[in-house]
Amino acid sequence: MKLQNITYSIPWNLFLITLGSIILGIGLKAIVIPNGMITGGFSGAGILLFYYTQLFTPGIWYFILNIPVFILGWLFISKRFLFYSLYGAIVLTLAIDFIWFEIPVKDLVIASLAGGTIIGAGAGIVFRSLGSAGGNDIISIILHQKFSIRIGTYNFSFNFVLFLFSFGTLDTDLILYSMAMSYITSQVIEYFITLFNQKKMIFIISNNPGQIADEIMKKLRRGATFLKGEGAYSGKEKNIILTVVNTFQIKRIEEIAFTIDPDAFLITENTFNVLGKGFSKRKVY
Repeated sequence: MKLQNITYSIPWNLFLITLGSIILGIGLKAIVIPNGMITGGFSGAGILLFYYTQLFTPGIWYFILNIPVFILGWLFISKRFLFYSLYGAIVLTLAIDFIWFEIPVKDLVIASLAGGTIIGAGAGIVFRSLGSAGGNDIISIILHQKFSIRIGTYNFSFNFVLFLFSFGTLDTDLILYSMAMSYITSQVIEYFITLFNQKKMIFIISNNPGQIADEIMKKLRRGATFLKGEGAYSGKEKNIILTVVNTFQIKRIEEIAFTIDPDAFLITENTFNVLGKGFSKRKVY
């Protein structure tokens, strides 16, 4: 079975959601809650309700908040994404409530760093699947599809209101540390999302484009496309090579190009959303 087919299989996606949700739950139960902090999103809202009421558990509050969200999700998003997300919400609920140990971190600076890193890692692994852990992910997708509201804009607004309501319940220092932790979480999530997905788009201008393109396709097994260009000074028409590779192949591209044409000109750009043959397909919600 091809790797691309495995990544779209049900067992692989359930594995990612399970692993990510457990790691996320460890961050919440072993670091955030023992230190009296909160996170962003529905998990943070559940923790805040737990602090306010002392009823139920943070995990149960999280699941209760998700009930109306999944009702809306049934109406507006794909059933595959919804079922994966329901599974993720259940696993995260169980992880929050059944993880019994604490990571003995008392310094709030270290707690913010550790909590943000662990929660971000867990959430990032979940985001690598075809589902989510419920909560804000579903609402943000609905708002984006129906009203073109950017996902990041909604998440920022939700977290801003959440932290605003936490004043009066938590110490100001705890709120500020929690906000810092949420920022760290977002950065770690972004890192995990791009960790195995970052690609490099390379343009090569050379007097030997055909030979360079042949070597790229033969040695690196990557496709290449000729773009028609014209030198602004010389007025000569040129075939400009466009190819997309992973970060480990950049030096190989440079070696091929400059071995064939020492005067070649290369432009390398980061790109994070490469779709089509040989690359991942877009997640469909």
